[in-house]
Amino acid sequence: MIALDVYGTLVDPAGMALELGKTFGSRAQSAAQLWREKQLEYTFRRALMRKYADFDVCTLHALRYVSASLGVCLDGAAERALLDAYLHLPAFPDVRNGLAKLNRSGHTVVALTNGTEHSARTVLQNAGIAEHLEAVVSADRIRTFKPDPAVYALLDSIDGAQGQPRWLVSGNPFDVIGAKAAGAKAAWLRRDPQRSFDPWEFSADLVVRTLEEFCDELEGTECGHPQ
Repeated sequence: MIALDVYGTLVDPAGMALELGKTFGSRAQSAAQLWREKQLEYTFRRALMRKYADFDVCTLHALRYVSASLGVCLDGAAERALLDAYLHLPAFPDVRNGLAKLNRSGHTVVALTNGTEHSARTVLQNAGIAEHLEAVVSADRIRTFKPDPAVYALLDSIDGAQGQPRWLVSGNPFDVIGAKAAGAKAAWLRRDPQRSFDPWEFSADLVVRTLEEFCDELEGTECGHPQ
């Protein structure tokens, strides 16, 4: 079974820069990056504090932080427009072909996301890639976030998953580390060639540039063949 992260792996949060340009102007790229950083930070903090609020709330609060930090006032209508645009994030260029290749290879392919199931499904449908995924598994089911080991354990609840080799593919190093710590195999989809992996005791089993490359690498390993 192949579990794929959604945000930063299948769809690109940096794709918000164009929409953000309408209100943040030349600082749109910085706003998109800060929005993503704070969104993740808020999930980590809430999980540690055990003060859960779902991913959509964290996304809204992160947007409000960006607004205050960059001194750009967003009224309710502007906030709603940006949050709606977040449901239309573009898929990375390699994703459609990579997912199709994984499907043809006979793997069970699912999404494992910190996003709410509704929002994640909407994003995947709008990006035109939902049809390639057999399930969307959300951390919202257990009111916590990756890299909590309990989130990766949710994969055991998928029909037919028992006994299959289990892989997590993510563009986010913290997610790869979380999966490894939870006992899964993990591949880092290195979306940014300038980005370094965290120097922890956990490292990715594979480092690839595209989903197609991941499928090729997987077919060359015994654990890559579906059972």
